Amino acid sequence: MRTVAITGTRSTGHRALDEYGNLFASYLGPFAEGAHFYIGGAKGIDSMSLLWLAGNSEADITIVVPGTVDEQPAEARQAISRSRDRIKETVELGASELRTAAFHARNRYMVDRASMVIGFPHRDDEKSGTWQTLDYTSQLGKPRLIVPV
Repeated sequence: MRTVAITGTRSTGHRALDEYGNLFASYLGPFAEGAHFYIGGAKGIDSMSLLWLAGNSEADITIVVPGTVDEQPAEARQAISRSRDRIKETVELGASELRTAAFHARNRYMVDRASMVIGFPHRDDEKSGTWQTLDYTSQLGKPRLIVPV
């Protein structure tokens, strides 16, 4: 089974929602059949890709959060709730503080379990957690597909 981690920007308001749907159809859709996706459970790309995969594929989905689901932003909690019947597993890493180190640990957890990573970085933010995740993927020698948004 192909395992895919998704990483991406939380800042998505600069594009229309249907544009993201088209991007997901083009760049997640071809990998979805028979796949298992790891998604970070945050707002933005995480929530949007979760909703798209839940509604447009039969892929297995695991949500990974640095602390608990209850600590996630409202947008993320709503997406998780709406997709509950399609989520195979929810992993709460239990970080005591939701700071950069906790988010990096969540990202490494997903990449370590994935055979590839699909990243949707904001084109104007090269120091983001998305790029940290994509760089970590590269350090491990795993394939990565980068779709700038």
